[in-house]
Amino acid sequence: MITLPAVLTHAVASGFVRGLKQAVLAEPAEVVADASALQQFDSSALAVLLECRRQALAAGKAFSVRGAPARLHELASVYGVAKLIPAAAAATT
Repeated sequence: MITLPAVLTHAVASGFVRGLKQAVLAEPAEVVADASALQQFDSSALAVLLECRRQALAAGKAFSVRGAPARLHELASVYGVAKLIPAAAAATT
């Protein structure tokens, strides 16, 4: 699982993306981005998720997002990319 930081704005997004490819390659067949820690973010968070998705698909892996805040879903809808960042299936016990 790839955990997004609490702050993911334009000022920090490029630094986070630098290590993304290696993190994606280290994941098993499905790359899950955990967005539950996000507290302060802008549209750069969407760019990071889309890059994560691109890297996952390029590696032949599935991609999904867990714990995304409602505001992130709203941004994704406004930008027309909501279908590109699907929610992870709920864990079953």
